Amino acid sequence: MSRTAIIGGGAAGFFLAICLKEMQPEMQVSIFERSKRVLRKVEVSGGGRCNCTNSFLEVKDLQSVYPRGHRLLKRLFKQFDHTDAYRWFEGRGVPLVTQEDQCVFPRSQDSHSIINLFLHEAKRLGISIKTSTTIDSLDQLSDYDYVCITTGGQPREENLAWLNHPIETPVPSLFTFSIDDAALKALMGTVVEDAVAMIPGTKMRAAGPLLITHWGMSGPCILRLSSYAARLLSEHHYQLPLALNWTGHNEADIRQALDTIRQQHPQKQLQSIRPFSLPQRLWNYLLEKSLKGRGEAPWGSLNQKEQNRLVNTLIYSTYQIAGRAAFKDEFVTCGGISLSAVNPSTLESRERRHLYFAGEVLDIDGVTGGFNFQAAWTTAYTVAKAISEDFSQKIL
Repeated sequence: MSRTAIIGGGAAGFFLAICLKEMQPEMQVSIFERSKRVLRKVEVSGGGRCNCTNSFLEVKDLQSVYPRGHRLLKRLFKQFDHTDAYRWFEGRGVPLVTQEDQCVFPRSQDSHSIINLFLHEAKRLGISIKTSTTIDSLDQLSDYDYVCITTGGQPREENLAWLNHPIETPVPSLFTFSIDDAALKALMGTVVEDAVAMIPGTKMRAAGPLLITHWGMSGPCILRLSSYAARLLSEHHYQLPLALNWTGHNEADIRQALDTIRQQHPQKQLQSIRPFSLPQRLWNYLLEKSLKGRGEAPWGSLNQKEQNRLVNTLIYSTYQIAGRAAFKDEFVTCGGISLSAVNPSTLESRERRHLYFAGEVLDIDGVTGGFNFQAAWTTAYTVAKAISEDFSQKIL
């Protein structure tokens, strides 16, 4: 009997095991997990709801959601993409729902729907699950015909050294920013729906909702920028300038909006009319930041120089990133096994026959929104199919 060992009891490991066992029922498939519990990251993902994929309706270019690995995933999506994942889960009794932001969750809004499905399918198919089992040498797996590494993102390069493969140095991705600005942090809880965040001097920028916190800034806009700039921020020890457009509009639109308010409401106080429906506390903060003490002045008293300062504040407020902060219980790593070390069609190692990689252990990572789980499903399916086809050729 042919045997496959899967190292890592997370999302990619379970998906790979289930797909492979369904393709080759006679194959013996075993999952080895270092910790006492499997699927822990699935449990806490999406605030415990498990954002398991995305509709991709708003994705025009994969690079915008996969800063690393987009070319490989474009190839692999041809055999298993988000629509396949959607059908896979619903076909096994887990109804899904797509939110307005195109994130896909179990209809139950509970990550245990995914966990219970995986555990049920593993038991039904006869997949062996061995917890509290450390594998730190491929020699331990010499009795297996195929070995799959699905250990997830590793925070330190030495955690991958035992594999003896080229490694892209791991650094954190998807994190929030610490900002040393007391007046800004006093706005904690404020949400700006259409912000644009940028790293000055680069082309790195991200748009979307931004949340002001007691430590600085968070929200999809910041998380995306942290993903795009993961390596750059690491190289600068998370001490870089940050620029914000608080409205998402260009300079011409902002000038037009302010001119219209001045003409239509010259007697109204500056703080009483908020352009672009900015939150009141934020608008008061931006007025003080640009015009210092003029919040109660009438719109009609605003001279051209003052208006220019206000426009600049709205379109290009600058701050200093003073470190990174954790994103709840979730983490994503930029880096891992170099994509140059695997066959792009099968994800088999170029260095060792019948050794495969899937999931975040590869140098693939996405922005928040279900994209990392989709990469896990796609790469896991790719490996399962490759092993199944290789095994089928052997028995012919």
